Amino acid sequence: MAKKPASSDFDSQLKELEALVLQMERGELSLEESLAQFERGIALLRGCETQLKAAEQKVQILSQQNGSERLSDFGEAE
Repeated sequence: MAKKPASSDFDSQLKELEALVLQMERGELSLEESLAQFERGIALLRGCETQLKAAEQKVQILSQQNGSERLSDFGEAE
């Protein structure tokens, strides 16, 4: 089975997190449901942060040339 791309996983986690926030903001959940949703939200947030850090590290690695870091503006021509 093919592995799902990380960006797809990130997008689905972010979408679920946004839905949880909206649900909790409505204030229609019981205390127990709110706590369970909060716990799930924290897990989703940590997963998103981990994926963002990994993506940032990849960008830094890819932007290195000849052992020295060379960062430039996105629109800058090579």
